[in-house]
Formats: sequence, C-alpha cells, structure tokens
Amino acid sequence: MTALRDTLQGALVLAPMTKGSNLPYRRLCQELGARITMSEMTVARRLKQNRRSEFALIRRFPDERFFAVQLAGNNPDEMAWAAELVASRGADLVDVNLGCPIDYFTRRGLGAALAREPRRVRRIVEAMKKAVAVPVTVKIRLGWNDEHLNYLDVARAAVDGGADAITVHGRTRAARYKTSANWTAITEVAAALPAPVVGNGDLLFGHEVRDRLASSGCTAVMSARGTLIKPWLFREALEGDLDLSAEDRVALYRRYVELAKEHWGDDEHGLARIREFLLWHLGFWCRYAPPRADGTFPVMQQRETWTPRSPLEALLARADEPAHAFLADRLLTADAIEPADAPPPSAAREIDDDAAEAG
Repeated sequence: MTALRDTLQGALVLAPMTKGSNLPYRRLCQELGARITMSEMTVARRLKQNRRSEFALIRRFPDERFFAVQLAGNNPDEMAWAAELVASRGADLVDVNLGCPIDYFTRRGLGAALAREPRRVRRIVEAMKKAVAVPVTVKIRLGWNDEHLNYLDVARAAVDGGADAITVHGRTRAARYKTSANWTAITEVAAALPAPVVGNGDLLFGHEVRDRLASSGCTAVMSARGTLIKPWLFREALEGDLDLSAEDRVALYRRYVELAKEHWGDDEHGLARIREFLLWHLGFWCRYAPPRADGTFPVMQQRETWTPRSPLEALLARADEPAHAFLADRLLTADAIEPADAPPPSAAREIDDDAAEAG
C-alpha cells in the first residue's frame, strides 16, 4: 500500500472511460503530463470468452508510465482469473468497477449494481488479491440514489478485502452525471479509511485539481470529462491554468490523429476507425470555454455562453454534426482548416455523458 500511495501522491489520474480511454488518447494525455492512465472498462467474462475486442482494451503501449486496467464482473473466481490475465499482460494495477451507471450493465449486476452488495465486493477483492501481486483498487459511487448512500460501507468492505486504494466518484448512480460532485462525501471517505483515496468529479481547470488535492485529504484526484474536453488539463495541473489558442488546440488534435494512425493504421479500415473516434472526441472538444474576462471560470455542469475570439475558435466551438464531420475530415487528411469552407450549422449533436465514463 505504501508503494502505491507514493505512486498516487499528488497525481491527476486519467479516468477509465468507455471509448475515451482508447490507447492513442492515453498516449496523448501522457505526452501532456499524465503519469497514471487507465483502460476502458473491461468485462471479465468477455475476456474469459476470448473476445478479441475486449482484449484490445487491455493493450498497453510500450512506454506507458503506469497502466491500470479496470475490470467489471461480479463473480470472485472470474474476476481473479481476469486480474491474473491483465497483470500478466503488463497492467501495473487492477481496478474493480463499482461505478458504471449504464442500465445494460447494472441489469446484469455489474458496476453500480454490484456496490449494493458490500459483502460480495469484499469476496471479489479478496479473490483478486490472492491472484495477483500488483495493487488491486476499487472505484465506487456514493450509492444507488440519495436514499441509499452506502459509500462508507462499500469502501470499508473493499479495504477489509485487501483493496490498496479506493476511488470515489462523488455522485450516486441515479444522479449519473447531471449533478455536481459531492466533495464533502469524498473528503469523509478520505478521513475514514487507512488506504489512499482518489477523488473524482468536476475537475476542469488546473487550479481545481490543486485545490481539491489540498482540501479533500485525497492522495490523488481523477478526471474524466475534464480530460476529454481539455487533454492539456494534465499540463495545467503541473504548470497552472492555460488558455490555449484555437491553433494550439488544432495542433493537439492533429497529434491525436498521428497517434491514432500509428495504432489503427492509415489504410481505409484504419482511417474509418479513426474518424469514428474523432467524431466522438469532437463532441467533447467543442465544449471548451476559456476563463471568463472577470477572472472566474466555467464549470463542468453548465454549458458556457461565450464569444469566440476568432473564426477558427468559433468553428471549434460548434456542436453540430456538419461542423464535426468537416473537422474530422480535415484532421484526417492534414488539410488546412479554413473556417470559411465549413458547412452551415445544423442542430447541435449531444454526446451522452454516461458513455464518457462507464468506470
């Protein structure tokens, strides 16, 4: 536990995000300062079924500093087997998903549904600890809903089972991503446990990362949507708040495409795959809003109304499908992005935040 605490100390952790924690994006975030990165949520039973698509989720890139794999499952033996598998393939840490709010998984007793059974959680962690030498951690929400807040019981059960750290997403399953994170509850968990606690929720600017580390008692913090909107959040956590120009942002997005081509290839199949991911990422990148002129800052739970400072910045802020298709095509081909060539706006597209952080 001491070695993991040292690894976590003061870190901003890239959250386990369905689609968002793809390998090229993890590489981009590491280049921008991330030192702990996590896989997309991986279902233990699908690994057992030898599904190729699931094995792709646990692939580590060669120079990944510290790679954690998050597993979803509710059978102790199955989770122990999967933990041993991912550890043998290079995972530095194995995390148990108790936070996924998506109906498809909770109906099967996974994610947030599993957190309703603290004793089973303990058995799962115990089995995984016996199977692997790497740290085993658990990621929880505050409870199923406001009437059933069991975060302390679940966290203690996990630690009793041997969990090396607990990550607390400061919302209930019912709240999904629609309310502000409850950092008072996260602070309560950090004070109650002997194990390191990682706080998760609503971190969008570097000063927020530093403030939460200083005030919550958490060893580390984690961000999901903040790092999708601003992959340079890792740099901000180290250097201070940054207001990147539209041109600098485009350069980062082009770097993502370079990394994605290395991963998926630049043939017809690879480019189609990359375009799919680009369109998804653009749904988050367009949410960027700079610090306000009065010195205050936008917040995660409210879409900011602001005036772009250039035609390119206005194009990057568009949330409609024609704009995203135009940008994706220009980014893929490395052609110049001329805002005057962009198609007229249509109805804005909206990406469901539930899909951003299944972990």
